[in-house]
Amino acid sequence: MVLALTVCGIVVALVVAGLFLFGLRRRLIQRSGGTFDCSLRWDVAEKPDASGKGWSYGVARYNGDRIEWYRVFSYAFRPRRTLERAAIEVAGRRLPEGEEELALLSDAVVLACTHRGTRLELAMSEDALTGFLAWLEAAPPGQRVNVA
Repeated sequence: MVLALTVCGIVVALVVAGLFLFGLRRRLIQRSGGTFDCSLRWDVAEKPDASGKGWSYGVARYNGDRIEWYRVFSYAFRPRRTLERAAIEVAGRRLPEGEEELALLSDAVVLACTHRGTRLELAMSEDALTGFLAWLEAAPPGQRVNVA
């Protein structure tokens, strides 16, 4: 009986520690400011897939001329993807379709982009989209801006 209680106590302590680390990681990512909730679908086919597959929920952070994207359900302190402002080309925007609506946040707008020849989609709120497009257009003089 004592062994079972000890094992249960250890399991509960590990679960609490894991949840604490998730919260601490998110707090450290957001500490410098300029973050927004952003789902990402990498290496997308030319025709959008409305099944909702391939989306990863994350947090994006502005860092100079780059966007650093972190998965929410990860313990990694390094960004999973880094997008450079000069290499991002916006192809269009759309509302989520079909089962995609269930895979994304309720107020999400999907932005179709390419980054160094790779098609990707970003899903974010309308407010975050306004900030993202303003950040893209605020490129230093001499850099090209590719916003459709």
